[in-house]
Amino acid sequence: MDTVVSDSPPSKTPSAAAAPADAGLFQSAREVIATEARAIQALADRIDGHFADACRLMLACRGRVVVTGMGKSGHVGRKIAATLASTGTPSFFVHPGEASHGDLGMVTGEDVVLALSNSGETDEILTILPVIRRLGARLVALTGNATSTLAKAADIHLDVSVPAEACPLGLAPTASTTAALVMGDAIAIALLEARGFTAEDFARSHPAGALGRRLLLSIADVMHAGEEVPKVSTTASLSEALVEMTRKGLGMTGIVDEFGYLVGVFTDGDLRRTLDDAAIDFRSTPVTRVMTTRAKTIGPHQLAVEAARLMESHKIHALLVVDDEGRLVGALNIHDLLRAKVV
Repeated sequence: MDTVVSDSPPSKTPSAAAAPADAGLFQSAREVIATEARAIQALADRIDGHFADACRLMLACRGRVVVTGMGKSGHVGRKIAATLASTGTPSFFVHPGEASHGDLGMVTGEDVVLALSNSGETDEILTILPVIRRLGARLVALTGNATSTLAKAADIHLDVSVPAEACPLGLAPTASTTAALVMGDAIAIALLEARGFTAEDFARSHPAGALGRRLLLSIADVMHAGEEVPKVSTTASLSEALVEMTRKGLGMTGIVDEFGYLVGVFTDGDLRRTLDDAAIDFRSTPVTRVMTTRAKTIGPHQLAVEAARLMESHKIHALLVVDDEGRLVGALNIHDLLRAKVV
């Protein structure tokens, strides 16, 4: 069999292609960042009466801020809607394509529609404009073209045009989507401050997050109460106090008078110090003789995070909980705070 010899060089597989130099990658990244930074900076000069009008319209809205956008603008719109909702402005996202097939039923005449389209000529958004008008909903448009159909149809138009996209081909939305996102953040934060929205308000919409737990979880939510509270009377012996500590497993017991008022605490630390005293008989010695009278306590309505701070500052691992009158109502230790993810 004859051997066929080809004069053409072997083709390169993708894995055999030369890797780009680091310097080229760094330069490309820096140019993108610089381009997008210029796009964001240009927005500052456009914070004017139109921006204030848009904010007032949303503040006065008795319904929801309905955000819509196609493609990359839709992804940005989803984030803006989420930011608005978590900072005190009820909001949700509606896909404009799905809106034409039933989802527009989620929009009411009391809503404000925030539409994102860089060109201002997105077909799916223009298709639903007449229905939005018939519903009586107000329209705020974020576009990069002030003469576009969407901009002209809007009650308020916010200009988010950019000098250039970061994509060297000028095709992929990059700087334009960044500008729209930043304008959305600017609206959300302006509304937050206008509403007097607080960290506690934020926590209420983020109950599962770390901030929510720190700002919302109270001592009453995590403490042991009722029969789980370690306590003995002032007539109890040291051995009875040890039995109570062992049974309740919190490393301490409160000592209360006949009316339930806390008069002292006996802890694992107190026990270790007591063991050094050979003259003490555990069965006959009253617990009041060896208890700590200045017990560190906390109220049931204080935040759980305050218990963590108190434990850390005093180098202790457990606290007794007393009401406003000084009666023992609960107990907790560091493990309760760990389980509640407060620390």
